[in-house]
Amino acid sequence: MSSIVWTGSPHSGAGPAAPGGPPIVEAGPGAAWAAEHREEIRVLVERDGAVLLRGLGVGSAADVAEVADALGIERMVEKERFAPRRSYAGTEGVLSSSEWPADEPMCMHHELSYADVVPGLLLFGCLTAPADGGVTGVADSQQVLDALPAALVERFADEGWVLTRMYHEVGVSWTEAFGTEDRAEVDAYCAAAGLEHEWFPDGRLRTRQRRAAVLEHPRTGRRVWFNQVAFLNERTLDPVVREYLVDVYGPSGLPFNTAFGDGTPLDEETVETINEAYRNATLAEPWQAGDVLLVDNLRMAHSREPYRGPREIAVVLGDPVRLPGHVLT
Repeated sequence: MSSIVWTGSPHSGAGPAAPGGPPIVEAGPGAAWAAEHREEIRVLVERDGAVLLRGLGVGSAADVAEVADALGIERMVEKERFAPRRSYAGTEGVLSSSEWPADEPMCMHHELSYADVVPGLLLFGCLTAPADGGVTGVADSQQVLDALPAALVERFADEGWVLTRMYHEVGVSWTEAFGTEDRAEVDAYCAAAGLEHEWFPDGRLRTRQRRAAVLEHPRTGRRVWFNQVAFLNERTLDPVVREYLVDVYGPSGLPFNTAFGDGTPLDEETVETINEAYRNATLAEPWQAGDVLLVDNLRMAHSREPYRGPREIAVVLGDPVRLPGHVLT
């Protein structure tokens, strides 16, 4: 097997990330190259948390699926999505990126960190690179954890965090989030996944779940800041939008909101402190068509910048894992 070639600035998982973007590997074209270098790539992802493969030349969802299979990634079914996605026909487990307004940033988050089964690895394939912006940034949650105030970390470590969602005509419907129109299936899922849920006479659904916010990485044993407590908090919403939603649906009718594990609301300072730690840890490399970005979802949060022009990123949520102690009651 030939050795892979670095074209970026790799950093060791034992220390802080290098400034700029994630490590970049000069890849050969196609899934065959990925299959040949599977073990090396997997080692690099485990070491650095995220690796950009440049040169694979993926141009379709089918190409992305082939690369995922070549790397031995087990594709998983998404449940409880918080934003709409499209599924690509004929490529099971390959999805569009979350449909989010192009002129608004998507804050740092770990994919499905509120679910009981979460993706251990994410694959992003750039089918169309935007003309401007649209970078998928990554941030090492170990670095974020070290940067946050100790008292705040320990409170979240002790209590976890709470996510409350209201499924109605604003945001993702419960049928899309749970992938079914059968309420009994939703009831069974909620019972198995540790979600409190309540059906309303008008068809709305409210769910509430308590999850760990600080976990041990199952492979490295290092503590990671693994949650979406800042991103899914009401203070992340545009103030005008939040005011409108509260006026129409009441404070409990927001499509999503978060709190400390004991139910105490988060104040603005706490949300900004978390987001500032993410900003300081962010690595970002502009997309080039054909790029593939691999992200250890348990270690690295990811975000998306605003952008202009067409942008198409195909996504694989892979290597599902059920984390010990993640579901709190």
